[in-house]
Amino acid sequence: MPSDFLIKGFAIGFAIAAPVGPIGVLCIRRSLAGGRWLGLATGLGAATADATYGAVAGFGLTAVSGFLISQKPWLDFIGGVFLCFLGVRTFISRPAKSSDVTEAVTLAPAYASTLLLTLTNPMTILSFVAVFAGLGLATAADYFAASLLVIGVFAGSAAWWVILSTVAGGFRSRVGDAWLQMVNRLSGCLILGFGIYSFWILARPIIFPGTK
Repeated sequence: MPSDFLIKGFAIGFAIAAPVGPIGVLCIRRSLAGGRWLGLATGLGAATADATYGAVAGFGLTAVSGFLISQKPWLDFIGGVFLCFLGVRTFISRPAKSSDVTEAVTLAPAYASTLLLTLTNPMTILSFVAVFAGLGLATAADYFAASLLVIGVFAGSAAWWVILSTVAGGFRSRVGDAWLQMVNRLSGCLILGFGIYSFWILARPIIFPGTK
């Protein structure tokens, strides 16, 4: 049934988005600092990228996925640089004095930053290709079924970010400037750590030949 593709896509999108990584850290930090809408904009950027890669896997665009996978070192490098930049910027940032102004100014950049960050993570496309192949969905029955699959992926991923931003944003009124500053420092260190790890993945085969 066509609805099966929608349900499966939702489950896949939710499951791939749920593990806490740099995007999750950013979503929590921005929800606490600027409110749930800022956190949701952050998450929706990742959900859009998930749906994009879900489309690549669902429509069987092997040439595109093959090219992205072949460019993994460059994508890892770009993603690592971006993560380090975000980590340092988050670490040195101060709690906003006027959250309404901050949200109005930063909603679009918040969305764009996580869209770019997720698109430069080759593990995202690898995850979708592996999951779709394992479930027999690597090439959906037809374009309509593939479209439902992609819509489901976006809805599932977005659902996770709605939950996370709402929960984190709910604590905003209970968190003072001192705690927000601590969250900024901790989040910055974690995001920077993810960036350094990306560089370690690139350097490991050079330092230890024969490893992957």
